[in-house]
Amino acid sequence: MKKTIKLLIFGILGVLLIFMVIGIVSLYSTSKSENQMPIEMVAFSSLTDEESALIPVSPKDSIVKQVPVNNDIKASIDKNYAKDKVYSVTFNNTETDTTGNLVVFVGLDKKTVLGKWFTSE
Repeated sequence: MKKTIKLLIFGILGVLLIFMVIGIVSLYSTSKSENQMPIEMVAFSSLTDEESALIPVSPKDSIVKQVPVNNDIKASIDKNYAKDKVYSVTFNNTETDTTGNLVVFVGLDKKTVLGKWFTSE
């Protein structure tokens, strides 16, 4: 009888330990993924007040693409950037009478804003 009770207690403790480990692992992975800000929000946070005022709806109304660094882009981004691709974030409906849509370039780390330009009309 005492042996059965001991086994039952160890079994319950084992199950509780398994649930605790699963909970800790899932909490860690959730908090890790929440720390990554969306690329369009990284780009939006780099805008001046005048530039952000051009966005009529939301920063989410943008097109995010990974593009190769060509000569035009190279002239608009940080000179020390050595990779051959960047993320371009094109904010829709930001064109003016004299410029096209606003584009912000973000590094492959998805955190570093490298530069910006307006597309040609």
